Amino acid sequence: MAENVIELTDATFDETVSSSDVPVLVDFWAPWCGPCKMIAPIVEEIAGEYGEKAKICKVNTDDHREAAVEYAINAIPTVILFNKGQIEKRWVGLTTKKDITAEIDQLI
Repeated sequence: MAENVIELTDATFDETVSSSDVPVLVDFWAPWCGPCKMIAPIVEEIAGEYGEKAKICKVNTDDHREAAVEYAINAIPTVILFNKGQIEKRWVGLTTKKDITAEIDQLI
């Protein structure tokens, strides 16, 4: 995992997302999920490019189910963009880097 990607747990999820003064992108994934492996490099690229302008996070839904249940994650990968603790945008399945970064750019 890229050094700029924050691995969230059930214990750290709420505090990280709600207390952030920058947009937070969260990738809900699982190790066995093929499409999750395809979107992982995109998420890592975004983390490298946005640095301090946004928090880029991942949640392993196999290990941390509470956050997945709270945000009604019914399919993975699901990527959610939060702004000031509120859901700004949700993508289910594969999406493009361009789509994600366009949404982040509107918030920063």
